[in-house]
Amino acid sequence: MGSLRSVAQDTGSWSAASTNAKAITGDISISQTKLTINLSGFTIAQIRRLDSAEVLAVFDSEAVAGGSGNLYRLNIPGSKRFLHHNTLCGSDDTQWMATYAVGHTLQIAFFSGSEMPVMTTDALAKSTDLCGTFSYAR
Repeated sequence: MGSLRSVAQDTGSWSAASTNAKAITGDISISQTKLTINLSGFTIAQIRRLDSAEVLAVFDSEAVAGGSGNLYRLNIPGSKRFLHHNTLCGSDDTQWMATYAVGHTLQIAFFSGSEMPVMTTDALAKSTDLCGTFSYAR
């Protein structure tokens, strides 16, 4: 059971911590197969783990020791509204979710686009697919 916990460190219920999270998603919950935002559930599929260079590029996080990150595939329609009638990616469908959990904090980045996001500093600087980053705590 210990190995499942280390793979799925981002699962569970999370409280919105960042301004973006409080304004758009509110509290969220992640299971192995579903992301729940504002009482709406969306099927997710874990694609792979993120390496420390990707975590640094996406989340600009200096504390990558002891945490784990994952890339998930999902499909949240661009028409789906959350708190205050906000969307995750404007009118584009949200198709990817990158997570990074360490301790009692979780960071999430949502991406549009059908192609798997390239998570390097250079690629992200030129990308129009990164919709936003959100922080949560528990």
